[in-house]
Amino acid sequence: MHLLLLTPQIPYPPRQGASLRNYYIIRGLSERHDVTLLSFRESQQKVDVGEIAPLLEVCAGGMYYSAVPERTTAMRLRSLFTSTRPDMAFRLASADYEAQLVGLLQERPFDIVQIEGLELAHTIPLIRQHSPTTKIIFDNHNAETELQRRTLATDWQEPRRWLAAGYSAIQVVKLSAYEDWACQAADAVTVVSEADARHLQAQLPRLRPTVIPNCIDTTEYENLTIDPRFASDLLFVGKMDYRPNVDGMTWFLEEIWPQIIAKRPQTTLAIVGQKPTGRLRTLGEMPNVTITGMVESVEPYLAAARVVILPLRMGSGTRLKFLEACAASKPIVSTYVGAEGFAVEQGKQAFLADEPEWFAQYALSLLNNPEGAQKLGQTARLFARQCDWRQVVPRFEKVYRGR
Repeated sequence: MHLLLLTPQIPYPPRQGASLRNYYIIRGLSERHDVTLLSFRESQQKVDVGEIAPLLEVCAGGMYYSAVPERTTAMRLRSLFTSTRPDMAFRLASADYEAQLVGLLQERPFDIVQIEGLELAHTIPLIRQHSPTTKIIFDNHNAETELQRRTLATDWQEPRRWLAAGYSAIQVVKLSAYEDWACQAADAVTVVSEADARHLQAQLPRLRPTVIPNCIDTTEYENLTIDPRFASDLLFVGKMDYRPNVDGMTWFLEEIWPQIIAKRPQTTLAIVGQKPTGRLRTLGEMPNVTITGMVESVEPYLAAARVVILPLRMGSGTRLKFLEACAASKPIVSTYVGAEGFAVEQGKQAFLADEPEWFAQYALSLLNNPEGAQKLGQTARLFARQCDWRQVVPRFEKVYRGR
C-alpha cells in the first residue's frame, strides 16, 4: 500500500513521546508498504540528512517537512476570543505545509493518509478535497479533551494557577467540539489505550476506536551499560516545558521530596529533559537535585538510575517513559495517571500512589531494599515486551483493511 503519514515533528531521533511512537510506526509499516512522511521541524532547527539517515531509509516515498509556524502571544489571544476552535487547532496551521500536502496528494495516489495527533486534524478537509478516495486514519495520541479537563481540575486547586485554570476551562469546551469533529471526519480512529477509548466514547457513544498501544524497541533497553557519572537514586525523564511534566515535578519537589530527604538525606534526584521552566530551575537548586536540560541521550541516565518516578497528575494516553523504564528493568513509582492505560498491578510491575506520603514511602522502600527493587524491575521488563513495535505495528494493517 502507499501510505502518507503526517507527524507534528520529525520523528528522529526517537527520544520521547510522539517521536517514539511515530518512528516505530513508520519503521514497522515500511517493511510491507511504501511510506511517505510529511512533518515539521522546529523554526531554528537545521535538518542534518546524516543524522536522520535511519528515518530516511524507511521512508521509501520520501520525507518532506516545513518549519513550525511562529505564533505570537497576540495571535494566540486573538484566536482564544474570536475562534470556536481550540488553541491546538492553530499550533501547526502552516500554509507551506498545506501546500506540500496538496502537492503530494496530486502527485501520487495514496491508499492511506494517517494523521498523528489532533493538532494536524485541520488537514482533513484538504485531504478530502484533493484525494477523495484516500482513507483517512486519525491516530489520536491523547484524549485531548480529557487531558485538558484534568489540567483544569489540578490548576483550580491552587489560587496561583487560577488564570491558567480559566484558560483550560475555555479550551475544554472548544476541544470537546473539535475532537468530536476530527473523530467523525476521519474514516477510522485509533487510540493508545482502553482508557482513551472510553473517554472518546463518552463524548461520541457511536464511535468505535481501535486500541493500538504505544510501542518501543524493547531490545534496545535490555543491555544498557551503567556509567557511574550518570547515576542517581531517583530519575524523572521528560520534556520540561510540557505542562503535565512541569506540574508533576513541581508537586514532587514541593510535597514528596522533603519527606524523602528527611528520612534518607543522601538521596539524589535527576530531572532529565529539555527546556526546564524557571520555577523548576529554582526548585532544582535544592541539595542533591540535578536538572540537566537537553541531553544527547537519556539512556545513560536510565541505565544508572536506581528508581524511576512518574509523579504525573494530569494527562491522557499512555506514557512512553513508563514503557522505557519497564524495558530497562527499572523499578517504578508512579501516580495512577502516570501508569494509566497499562494493565499494571500494584506492586507487581510498579508501585502506584497519588498521596505524597505513600509516594515517598514507596520510593524509600525501593531504595532501601535493592533485592525487592530488582525483582520489581525484572517483572516490569517482561511486561514491556508486549509493547515491542514488532508486536504492535501490524495492528494498523487491520485498520487499513477495515477489520
